[in-house]
Amino acid sequence: LQGIFVLGLPYALLHSGYSGLLLIILAAALCCYTGKILIACLYEENEDGQLIRVRDTYEDIANACCKKLSPSLGGIVVNVTQVVELIMTCILYLVVSGNLLSHSFPYVPLTEKTWSVIAFVTLLPCIFIRTLKIVSKLSQLCSLVHFVIIFLVITYCLTQMHQWSWAKFRLSLEFENFLVSVGVIIFSYTSQIFLPTLEGNMKNPGEFRCMLNWTHFFACILKTTFALTAFLTWGEKTKEVITDNLPPFLETLVNFCLLTKSLLSYPLPFFAATEIVYSCISNDNHSNYRSLLLALTVRGSFLLLTLLMAMFTPHFALLMGLSGSVTGAAMTFLLPSLFHLKLKWKKMSFLEKCTDISVFILGFLCSLAGIVYSIKGLLEVFG
Repeated sequence: LQGIFVLGLPYALLHSGYSGLLLIILAAALCCYTGKILIACLYEENEDGQLIRVRDTYEDIANACCKKLSPSLGGIVVNVTQVVELIMTCILYLVVSGNLLSHSFPYVPLTEKTWSVIAFVTLLPCIFIRTLKIVSKLSQLCSLVHFVIIFLVITYCLTQMHQWSWAKFRLSLEFENFLVSVGVIIFSYTSQIFLPTLEGNMKNPGEFRCMLNWTHFFACILKTTFALTAFLTWGEKTKEVITDNLPPFLETLVNFCLLTKSLLSYPLPFFAATEIVYSCISNDNHSNYRSLLLALTVRGSFLLLTLLMAMFTPHFALLMGLSGSVTGAAMTFLLPSLFHLKLKWKKMSFLEKCTDISVFILGFLCSLAGIVYSIKGLLEVFG
């Protein structure tokens, strides 16, 4: 729920003011709600009125909703959306790595793109990752590094409390920049694509709703604290990646931690994306050698794709806003509410129907506006 994308939240507050704080809270509540209704779509009542898990994945839910049109249409749409979101996440990790290395070694005459290539080289062993066990160990290390980073940044900000001023917050907003901020905040909460697997592997799935409530609550508290303290410290000087605002002695330390976190974070979305693609194009009749060759080809192609995209779109906040507006909003708001309405319509109360429809409309409007203005922002930068 946290991720490296929390680094963009202070910059989002710069363009959204007080509404940004409310949006962080609202996004947590909405993401928690859509997570619950997504998991509800995995279950159906049997003859005795007991809930039975009849579906296992996001793809199964989509196929169940679209089975009258096509048995596999919904799954294809969901898989494409998931792959795009996961690959965009990988790209952002490379972009951040290049930015961090560039600012850590300012006297080395290399561009951010060159640093991204250097970071990419260290990720080449990802081609040979074949099981989730390795990825899970890397993710555990990543979580530890993440909390060290948050602790260091917040501690420094608290030492600067004498400079804080609530006057730095604005009531008037630039609408276009606010919509980009919406995408940034949404992307920092996206986790729906992992929830069906997570719930299915819980020792006690009945505690899933409680777990989701507490994790989103603490994520909201941590995001709000981090974004608020950082913005109050630097105000109008807040940069796209907040570590660029730190003093040199601390920036280097935090940048190395962030670089470590970025590289450790990359394997999870990369592995998930390549597994989805491989399962779609593989054939059980292939020999072990051909299957291995196909898997290596898929992973190598995706690695190269993330590098090329990172080279041509090296703007962290704008790219994150675009990703959140496109795939993040779809997977987090649009599809869960739509699928829930489709599968549970006859058993839903009027209030539940209104809530799902409202979430869908809100997600659609935010997604559409965020796409338009994120693309416009990228074009202005490149122009």
